[in-house]
This record gives sequence, C-alpha cells and structure tokens, in this order.
Amino acid sequence: MRCWPSHDTPTRSERRRTGQAPLQALGIREDHQVGSHVILQTQTPAPHRVAVPAHDPLRIGTLNGILSSIAVHKDVPKEAILKGIK
Repeated sequence: MRCWPSHDTPTRSERRRTGQAPLQALGIREDHQVGSHVILQTQTPAPHRVAVPAHDPLRIGTLNGILSSIAVHKDVPKEAILKGIK
C-alpha cells in the first residue's frame, strides 16, 4: 500500500530552500512566513520586500511578477536572475 506523500518526497520547506541560493547571491533572504506566503527581504541598494506564495508550482504570471519586482529593484535584467537559478 502506498501512502501519500511518500517518505522520499521532499517537504514544501525543503523544496523552497533548494531555490534560495541564487537569491542569496543577490542579497535576498527569507525574512519570515505569513500563512502560505514567504516574505523575502533585501537591504541593498534600499530595503525591499516581496511576498512569494509557498505553492508548488507557481503560476508563470506570479513568477514573472516576483522576478520583475526583484529585477527592477536590483537594476538587473530578469534573464540574469534566471541564469543564476539554472
């Protein structure tokens, strides 16, 4: 008999942590969680916060909005952020 989720399936927080390294390189860190949203924060070049739903998978429009917000704040193209994630 198979139970869901199986024991080899990573938890939501484990899946979330695997994608944080590229954002940490940009100075963005997880601040806290409110309900089903994780609040990411950076202090450079100025304080900036963005709420990210803790859903798996994210809708493409939601991901685009998050990346756009970070790219505008950091003054880098979205493609540069995506290259760091691969």
